[in-house]
Amino acid sequence: MKPISLTGSWVIKAPLKSVYDIVTDFEKTPTYFPAVAKSLKIIKKNGNHLSIQAMTKTFGIPFKVKMETDLIPLKGFKSINESVLAVEDETFLMEEVSIGTKINYRNDVIINNNILRLFSKLLIGKPALRFWEHAYIDKLKEMLE
Repeated sequence: MKPISLTGSWVIKAPLKSVYDIVTDFEKTPTYFPAVAKSLKIIKKNGNHLSIQAMTKTFGIPFKVKMETDLIPLKGFKSINESVLAVEDETFLMEEVSIGTKINYRNDVIINNNILRLFSKLLIGKPALRFWEHAYIDKLKEMLE
């Protein structure tokens, strides 16, 4: 089954460390980004590897998600996120640029539900990325710029 890939790149006018500190503070994600997360709890930590139980939101609908996340110090994170709806291979990487921090995002999504898979390109493609940009990237900009 071929994944649906969501990719985007944005610049936040803030130092990389400031952006990194917010995006990797997973337990505060619901406070920082309430449109995408209801709760996140780190249930196990082994070095830079985190096992997280989350209640995330997709278009406002809550879903339980198990996240296996690897922090990449001062660069970002990579995470495999599993729910009843999908398995996501998410990469959130950052780099310093002259005006702040460039974010390179990729999320490869495999839909588990056969019926949802039929409509997935319409629901998960550009609309999902626009929603995520508004709910996450725009909030980062509000906090840091």
